[in-house]
Amino acid sequence: MSADPSPPAPDLPGASAAKRQQILEGAARIFAAHGYEGASMSQIARDAGVSKGTLYNYFDSKATLFSAFVQQSACQNLPRLFEPIGEKRTPEETLVGIATAMIRLTISPVPLMLHRIIVSEAAAFPHLAETFWQNGPQKAIGIFSGWLAERSREGVLDVPDPALAAELFYALCQTRITGRKRLQLPVDSDPAHIEAIARLAVRVFLNSFQPGRDRTPV
Repeated sequence: MSADPSPPAPDLPGASAAKRQQILEGAARIFAAHGYEGASMSQIARDAGVSKGTLYNYFDSKATLFSAFVQQSACQNLPRLFEPIGEKRTPEETLVGIATAMIRLTISPVPLMLHRIIVSEAAAFPHLAETFWQNGPQKAIGIFSGWLAERSREGVLDVPDPALAAELFYALCQTRITGRKRLQLPVDSDPAHIEAIARLAVRVFLNSFQPGRDRTPV
């Protein structure tokens, strides 16, 4: 099963691709420090070490630049999230692998920063939430729901609504560790605790979607 999360960056010559990446790295630092509204194209150009003219040659607006940053983050992170799908594992161990990767991803610096920006500024800039949703959660739900549908056709799982089940799984993965990290509260995030939460989330999930279980219609 393919897990291609997002279209690649534009096919640019080496020097241009390096310059684009230089700008995106500068944008990441400024967005992290100032949020979306507080970030200016002048600040981003200065931090990236380029002129404003060069910046606008690559990105015609702050919204376009933010979108490119989110897309790049998805391209870098989603393939790692779904590596267990391509490995020879049991369905349970595949789910544990995805859950563990999901927890690690959601508590890493860039996703935490993006979540903070989206939650704090979506009311004023609704396109931020749409950009984030389309390039991150929506793609992840699509990939994972496809895997769930395949397992359901094989009779390994019984998943009437794979997209809803995917959202439920991701919500379970955000229990305890991710929620506290987003609030900057102290929490044990060592590998053993991450794996324990991942395995608990998978047990709860499988208890709902194993074949032959009575299920109240949703």
